[in-house]
Amino acid sequence: MSTLEFNQALVDLEYSLRFFAMNFTKNKADAQDLTQETMLKALSYKEYYAPQTNFKAWVFTIMRNTFINQYRRKVKSRSIFDSSKELEQFSTIKGAKETPLEFISTKDIQNKIAELDGTYKTPFEMYFQGFKYQEIGNKLNIPIGTVKSRIFIARKKLMSELSDYSYSN
Repeated sequence: MSTLEFNQALVDLEYSLRFFAMNFTKNKADAQDLTQETMLKALSYKEYYAPQTNFKAWVFTIMRNTFINQYRRKVKSRSIFDSSKELEQFSTIKGAKETPLEFISTKDIQNKIAELDGTYKTPFEMYFQGFKYQEIGNKLNIPIGTVKSRIFIARKKLMSELSDYSYSN
C-alpha cells in the first residue's frame, strides 16, 4: 500500500473512527481527541501495517488500545472521562488522592521495574505501554519468541521480588 493509498484509507475511516470513539468516551470533545490521537498513531506506525490485511481492524485496534492506555492513565491520576464540572472537582479533593500505602506500593513496584536488567525491562515496559509483541520485536530487532520470553521472565522476576504484594484468597 502506497503512502497516498494509506493516507486516503485513513481519511476515509475518520467518520467511523469518530463514531467508534463516541462509544468509548461518551463525550464529543474526548471522542475528537481520541480520533486524532488514533490517526496520528496510525500515521506514525504505518510501517507496522501488514499489506493485504484488514486495514480498518488495524486502525480500530489502535484506537481501542489508545483508549485503554488513556483510561488507565486517568484512573491512576483519579480523573476519568467526565464532562461534569461538579464531579471533576471531587477528583481534586484531598480524600481522592492516593493513600500513603498505595503511594508506597506504586513506588516499590516502579523501583523494582527500574532495577530490571535492560534486556528484560525494555520489552516489559513497551508491552505495558501498549505495543504489540511484533512491534516490540521490530523495534528491538529481536524475534517475537524472544520478546515473549523476556516479558515472561520480567514478570516472574517482579512477582518474586514483590511477593509482599501478591494476591491470595
